[in-house]
Amino acid sequence: MFDFDLVHDRRAWSATKWMKHADRDVIPLWVADMDFPAPPAIQEALAAHVAHGNYGYTSAPRDLPGVLVEDYHARYGWAVDPAWIVWLPGLVLGLNLAVKACCAEKERAIAFSPVYPPFLHAPGLQGRELVDVPLKPVNPAGTAHVIDFKRLDEVMREPDTAGRQPPAATRLLLLCHPHNPIGRLFSRDELERLAAFCEKHDLFVCSDEVHCDLILDGQTPHIPFARAMAERSPALLARTITLHGPGKTYNVAGLGIAWAIIPDAALRRRFRAAMQKLVPEPCCFAYTAARAAFTACEPWRQALLAQLRDNRDRVSAALERMGLAHSHPEVTFLTWIDARALAEQVGNPATWFERHGVGLSDGGDFGRPGYLRLNFAAPPSLLQEALARMERALAAHRATLA
Repeated sequence: MFDFDLVHDRRAWSATKWMKHADRDVIPLWVADMDFPAPPAIQEALAAHVAHGNYGYTSAPRDLPGVLVEDYHARYGWAVDPAWIVWLPGLVLGLNLAVKACCAEKERAIAFSPVYPPFLHAPGLQGRELVDVPLKPVNPAGTAHVIDFKRLDEVMREPDTAGRQPPAATRLLLLCHPHNPIGRLFSRDELERLAAFCEKHDLFVCSDEVHCDLILDGQTPHIPFARAMAERSPALLARTITLHGPGKTYNVAGLGIAWAIIPDAALRRRFRAAMQKLVPEPCCFAYTAARAAFTACEPWRQALLAQLRDNRDRVSAALERMGLAHSHPEVTFLTWIDARALAEQVGNPATWFERHGVGLSDGGDFGRPGYLRLNFAAPPSLLQEALARMERALAAHRATLA
C-alpha cells in the first residue's frame, strides 16, 4: 500500500543529510531524518495548500489544538488542555527556552549522556551550567543503559564544577524520553523513581518526547513523563514542559514545527518571555502538515513501523557479522554502536567509515567518543549497500592485521 523501497535523489532539494557528502560516493546514515517520502496524506494536504496560492503570515488553525488534545488522550491517556500548547518552529529551540525559563544565570540543569547533542549544549548556550549524569551501562559494550539513580543523588550534594559548596542550585532536568541515541524506553519503575527524585529536589523537567510515536513493536504505549509526574502528585504537573512535534515520525523536520505543553500558567509565561518576541511562528505549510499527520496518517505510520522493524533487524544481523556490539532499539530508527576497539586501530571510526563510503554520526557529539550512531530509516536496497560497504571495509582492515 505504501512504498518504502524507492530510492529518491534528495540532493536536488539540498537535503542536509545528503549534501554533507554531495560530491562523494558516501551513503549518509547520520542525521535523524528518514529517506522515505512524507506520508501521501501530508503530500496531498500540502499540494492543496500550495494550489491555494496565499502563503502569508499564518496562525495555528483553530481546530489544530483540539486535534492534538484528542490524539494525546487516544494514544497516551493524557488529558491536555489546549491552553497549555505553545507553538514553536523547532524542538531544539524548546530545549534552550526551557533552560532560560527554569534556571537563573549560573544555575544548573541535569542531562543524561550519551544523549542528543543539544541537551549537552543548551545550558552553556544560555549561560547556565550542565550537570552530566551519565546513564549506567548494563553491558560491557555500553550499548544498553539504565538511569544511575545513585549518581543522581550524589550530584545534588557534592560541589559543582566551580568548586562551590553547597553547589549552585540545580533547577531543571532535561530528559530525552524515549531516548536518543540508545533507543530504549524507560520503564514504568524508572519513570516513577525519576518523578520521586524531581519531587524531592523540587526540579522542573523538560521532556523531549519527539520519538514517542516510533515505538517499534507498534503496541507498547508511551507514557508522557508529565503524566507520570501528575500520577505521583497532581501538583507536580506544574513543574513540567513536554516537547513534541511531527518531524521525526512523519519526516517533515524541514517544515519546522514543534510545540511545548506547559500546564502551569506562570511557567508558560516565563517560557513565552524567554522567546523575547524573536521566535517566529511555524510556517504556514507546517501547520497544514501537522494537521494531516494527526488526522490521516495512522495507516502509514503503522506501515512505517513494520519497515523500520525489518530494517532494524537487518542492521543487527549485519553488525553481529561484523563483530560490532550494538543496541537493538525498542524505539526510534537509530542504532548505537560500540566501535571503541576499531577506534584504537584507525582513529575516529566515523571518519574511517566515511572514507569507505558510509556516513555515520560520531558518538563524540553525544558525549561518547568511539561510538557511532546509525540511522536505518532508509530504503532496504540503500541500507543493504551501506551495510555491505561497512562489512567489506572491516574485512579488508582485519585482513591487514592478520
